[in-house]
Amino acid sequence: MADLQQVSGRDPSVESLPRATRNTQFDDSPSPVISQGRRRSICPPPARVTMGYFDQEGVAQLRRTLTHLSETHPETFLTASSETLSVPTTGPFDFEKTLRIIMKKRDRAGIQSRELGVMFKDFHVVGLGAAASYQNTFGSFFNPKVILENIRTFRHPPLRDILSGFEGVIRPGEMLLVLGSPGSGCSTLLKTLTNQRAEYHLVEGEVHYDSFTPDDIAKHYRGDVVYCPEDDIHFPTLTVDETLRFAAKMRTPHTRFENHSRGTFVTSVTNIIQTIFGLRHVKNTAVGDASIRGVSGGEKKRVSISEALTLRSLITAWDNSTRGLDASTALEFVRALRIATDVSHIATIVSIYQAGESLYQHFDKVCVIYEGRMAYFGRADQARQYFIDLGYEPAHRQTTADFLVSTTDPSARTVRPGFKGRAPRTAAEFASAFLASDASIENRADMDAYRQEFVGKPDRAFAYRESVKAERATTQRKGSPYTISIPMQARAVMLRRLQILRGNLATELIVLITFIVQALINGSVFFRLKHDTSDYFSRGGILFFALLWAALSSMSEIPALFVQRPIVLKHAKFAMYHPFIEAAALTIVDVPITFFTIMIFSLILYFMVGLQASASQFFTFFLYIFTMALVMKAWFRGVAAAFGDPAPAQTIAGLMLLMLVLYTGYAIPKPSMIGALKWISYVNPIRYGFEGLISNEFHTLNGTCSNLIPSGTGYENASLLNQVCGTVGSLPGQGTVDGNAFIAISYEYSYSHIWRNYGIAIAFGIAFVSVLLVFTEYNTHMAGEASVMLFKRGTHVPVVQESQEKAGVTDEESGAVDSRDAKATEKTLNESGSSSDQIAVPKMSDVFTWKHLQYDVTIKKGETRKLLDDISGYVAPGKLTALMGESGAGKTTLLNVLAERQAAGVVRGERLVNGYPLPSDFQAQTGYVQQMDTHLAQATVREALLFSAKLRQPPSVPLKEKEAYVETVLKMCGLEKFADAIVGTLGIEHRKRTTIGVELAAKPKLLLFLDEPTSGLDSQSAWGIVSFLRDLANHGQAILCTIHQPSAELFQEFDRLLLLRKGGQTVYFGDIGRNATTLISYFQKNGSNPCPPDANPAEYILDAIGAGATANTDADWHGIWKSSPEAKAVDEELDIILEGGRNRHAIDTEQHSEFSTSWLFQVKTLWERDIIRHWRDPTYLLAKLALNIVAGLFIGLTFLNAKSSIQGTQNKIFAVFMSLVVSAPLSNQIQVPFIDTRRVYEIRERPSRMYSWTALITAQILGEIPLNIVGSSIYFLIWYWLVGFPSSRAGYSYLMLGVTYPLYYTTIAQWVAAMSPNPGIAAQLFSFFFSFVVTFNGVLQPYKHLGWWKWMYRVSPYTYLIEGLLGQALGHSEITCSPVEYVTVHPPSGLSCQQYLNQFIVNSGGYVTNPTAVDNCHFCSYRTSDQFLQSNSNVFWSHHWRNFGFMWIYIGFNVFAVFAMTYIFRIRGPRNLFSRKGS
Repeated sequence: MADLQQVSGRDPSVESLPRATRNTQFDDSPSPVISQGRRRSICPPPARVTMGYFDQEGVAQLRRTLTHLSETHPETFLTASSETLSVPTTGPFDFEKTLRIIMKKRDRAGIQSRELGVMFKDFHVVGLGAAASYQNTFGSFFNPKVILENIRTFRHPPLRDILSGFEGVIRPGEMLLVLGSPGSGCSTLLKTLTNQRAEYHLVEGEVHYDSFTPDDIAKHYRGDVVYCPEDDIHFPTLTVDETLRFAAKMRTPHTRFENHSRGTFVTSVTNIIQTIFGLRHVKNTAVGDASIRGVSGGEKKRVSISEALTLRSLITAWDNSTRGLDASTALEFVRALRIATDVSHIATIVSIYQAGESLYQHFDKVCVIYEGRMAYFGRADQARQYFIDLGYEPAHRQTTADFLVSTTDPSARTVRPGFKGRAPRTAAEFASAFLASDASIENRADMDAYRQEFVGKPDRAFAYRESVKAERATTQRKGSPYTISIPMQARAVMLRRLQILRGNLATELIVLITFIVQALINGSVFFRLKHDTSDYFSRGGILFFALLWAALSSMSEIPALFVQRPIVLKHAKFAMYHPFIEAAALTIVDVPITFFTIMIFSLILYFMVGLQASASQFFTFFLYIFTMALVMKAWFRGVAAAFGDPAPAQTIAGLMLLMLVLYTGYAIPKPSMIGALKWISYVNPIRYGFEGLISNEFHTLNGTCSNLIPSGTGYENASLLNQVCGTVGSLPGQGTVDGNAFIAISYEYSYSHIWRNYGIAIAFGIAFVSVLLVFTEYNTHMAGEASVMLFKRGTHVPVVQESQEKAGVTDEESGAVDSRDAKATEKTLNESGSSSDQIAVPKMSDVFTWKHLQYDVTIKKGETRKLLDDISGYVAPGKLTALMGESGAGKTTLLNVLAERQAAGVVRGERLVNGYPLPSDFQAQTGYVQQMDTHLAQATVREALLFSAKLRQPPSVPLKEKEAYVETVLKMCGLEKFADAIVGTLGIEHRKRTTIGVELAAKPKLLLFLDEPTSGLDSQSAWGIVSFLRDLANHGQAILCTIHQPSAELFQEFDRLLLLRKGGQTVYFGDIGRNATTLISYFQKNGSNPCPPDANPAEYILDAIGAGATANTDADWHGIWKSSPEAKAVDEELDIILEGGRNRHAIDTEQHSEFSTSWLFQVKTLWERDIIRHWRDPTYLLAKLALNIVAGLFIGLTFLNAKSSIQGTQNKIFAVFMSLVVSAPLSNQIQVPFIDTRRVYEIRERPSRMYSWTALITAQILGEIPLNIVGSSIYFLIWYWLVGFPSSRAGYSYLMLGVTYPLYYTTIAQWVAAMSPNPGIAAQLFSFFFSFVVTFNGVLQPYKHLGWWKWMYRVSPYTYLIEGLLGQALGHSEITCSPVEYVTVHPPSGLSCQQYLNQFIVNSGGYVTNPTAVDNCHFCSYRTSDQFLQSNSNVFWSHHWRNFGFMWIYIGFNVFAVFAMTYIFRIRGPRNLFSRKGS
């Protein structure tokens, strides 16, 4: 921002004031960097916008402030008589005169300003890949032909020309409008002109930013050239003020007037920007996003503009930033840009859809793009005449922008009489015609003047560098594109991180509460552990849990980082701060938060469990848990930073998580690890943390032996000399076991390693943080949505073949493609368009009417609000009726009420068909096209339409007839060429056509409702949709359509208009008339200003009633309407319609049940759709299979050929336990498609009464089960024999693990998802429930030690799953102790080992290897696996079929819960989307 760049002085309110006018050439001497201004510009000044446009009160306050400052600090203003600034107390404030003084003070201070333009010539951009291709499926991944194609494509990627032959110049203070159809290359031009080249294969041509090259700009001046995407990307929990202050802070110059402080400078710039753009009233409001309520859409646009201006960028591009906005808001946006360009003297480039005439007038230049070629570049005020002279005729009242774009569309342009055969047709011909025109000569003259004056001028380049140098912090690296130093960046980003956390306290509280709940639950499970050897295993279990929970709960960092990555990358491109600074700030700010959370967690858990009660051991415990939490957070963040997409990051993290958990040393102790995989334990940071924790705990533990051998009946008087403790690490003749010996033999751990391990953990932390910082700084790519249209594999689609041919064309051949015959082009396009002879709609003669309609809703404290107020009207067959009004007038509300889609409030008045009450199946006899194009992304267009036809047309209609009608609808909607295209990859226009086609496929008999069908479309696509609706109406369809302010051309297509004002009150209902004469006449005769001949009637009437961006009115247009003859005529028409309708019979109820088809047919159709959906989502299926395969291999190899020893049996238990842990990531995978499909049902399919929600749930359950059974079967086949389970027992084990287990985790995942609003919450809830299932199954804490929680052991389904698997696979087998597992007992003198130990063996089991020996008896504590399983895990072989039955009971409960949770939370619950839409 040129004038906020180095504005400095004693008073910040003055020193940072921007210029208010376009004329920046003052009478005084210029600064060292001469303003390019508009001295050689080819363009006259466009429409002016006053400084107080957005916030007149704010600007007035600013004037008062300056007046006060001039009186109290005259030295700031009065430095010489010639510089005297008189601030009048009345009249307008003279910004220009103020700025003259500021500029002089800046020059005297030696502070240099700078400006930047861009000139380009022979500009050529090449991209990778074809524009259309075939959809990958699960099968295609294993198809050799497809594999070879993919390899060939990878080695020799196809190239396609995106832009070719562009040239022009944009000077400071100029606004360039870029126009073109979607896919023509508008975004590419904006990105490449602002030096965003990374995503393109090749960018060629001559580009000059004054005397700098693109490389210079990228390396040193990146923040001066900015590209703003169409989406407003901000941290949603930051307020407007915090967002703008941060931006200003990151680009605050080092040199300021009279050493003014940075803080004051930031405050002054922020205040002025907020004042100019009318953001003062929302400065403390969160910016918000789709899920967090914040400022409005228009205000968010102004925040984006203000952010760019506070950065003081010199060239700014805005890409389609008005998409989805109505014309009024779009005009407001462009006026804001005009102010920004004038005030800041920057170069502005904008691409806009549906640009109205008043909007177009604010631009200096326009660039028209036709299929990647430059059809025009020059003065905006001459472009219309240029294309008229070229041979094209604008339609009546067609806006200039629409006319310019229409000339690039063969199906939309009109050739002037006498120009047929002379006017250019192809993109190449348009480009050639422009190059030969006077406009091109003028453009090149402007380029030459720019080149001569600014390109290759060392003095200008030096002055520019000096200006930059003066701005940069003295400690900043020379040549760095960043303004402030790294320590300054770190402080600012850390403060912002704290502000983000403050705005999102709920999430932090949830994390804290989760830690507290987990500490309380597990503290009570392991409550007051005994100080004897019976709880040695439990102590290891709780320490393992504490470490694991604290470390692995940070896995949620991955999705959070991907959410914020686009913002961080945007800021990096803006040269606000190094990306690694954000990662460092996140790490540093997280330290105290993690400290507090872990401290609370540790205090609760440590003292509830009763771990060693010494201060040093507690703080060592806390230090390890706290450090490992930070280390693992850095690890997961580093994984996220290494990838550009969350899917592979989470997959890798999940597999690494399994590896880390297995090789910590608890599930399988280090001595039992196989040599080939033991290395994992050495690179596992959690292993060092676990060794530190367990050695810290056991170092001072000398537990009393609880299992002396022999003991019990018959050994009451036995001496310790003749007894030995059965716990590992015991010594003969001792009644206690030293904890150090226990961990040394069991785990090969030593207390002497405790601080070595802590140092290793710190080293891991430093390494992971370093990886995080490096990847964050240099891995700046982000996986984006592909712009490739995909088609069903196996079909032969001309669109794909043409696209692939284009992609394979070399640069030299591109001209041949562009110069193809225009007639063929027009024919091809027209084939996909609708034509009147294709229209085949059901015959309609019924009239839908509504009379005195009122709608009231209850708001807080019982207060009611009237949303619709006494509205009457009708929709007749063959008429296209528009429903219009300003934002908040109740357009969508009225549409919902008329369609009976409101779910709250009280409706009064009459809704009738032919004078009779609406039939019970009214919704089934109407179509409702929603504004959101909600479809199942994996379906083809034909499948989406056929799905609607099969479920909504009566079952009496044969399937072949439905299929034939779908083909007819495809032709009607212009989708025949795209019938096999995947809906999720369609462009906006074709997706909207598909939405309309889905409703038409149902054969609506009465009426078609449409809500904003042109929202977000470009002008030609909007014209195509409205023309299609016009054709439908011409063939008898009754249509009621809400629409934002349309162009005059679109508006003319409508027959009638219902106009509302705020409060839901009628302003007009009646005919529009030819050229809107009837409508205009009504408003003019009732006191409105005359409508100019070239005005858009739609904008005119909205301005007349005070609904425009700047319009206001004193007239009560609702009152005028009520008393007008036209209103009385409407009442009389309604009476005639009702009277005539009552002479006919009432509309029959064609559908006597809630749905058209049977429940079984619905389930079958939905199941087929679900299977196809999964088949076309290979990532989902491959991830599922890969997880099963890798987990099976990894767990199987970890416990490879587990022996029949005590430790081997324990390893087999953990092999089963870890197999069940794999269900957690598998369940998270299931929840995402479940919720996505439910969303489509709730938004579109449920209100249309397509099918029953029970059919949907049934189909989703049935659709997932086969996939998960296959996955678990593969897992079983890999895992079972690797671990070494007996083949003779594989049958039952497969039933449990390969069939029952996937049924269980599928259904529990779905019932948790059924109660969750989104996948994120579903994952959190599932983790919470899963922790109970895992904790209380008797593995981590044996059953006999569960105490009060034994009831949860009996409730946990995994209790019976584990008991069934272990009892069957391990039961009724012998245990053979390994050498280290034998205990040595010394019998009394005169007794043999067998004689002395026989009674103990009879009582407790076990065996002696040397029964006849009289000394050193080698005793094994367990003889059979049943003894081991029953005493430690409460597992009984005899229960295995009982457990199999119990699992089916749990599965049945889960299935019931899926239906119950769906009904409670989604069908009846207040949060279902249907209710929200209706209200």
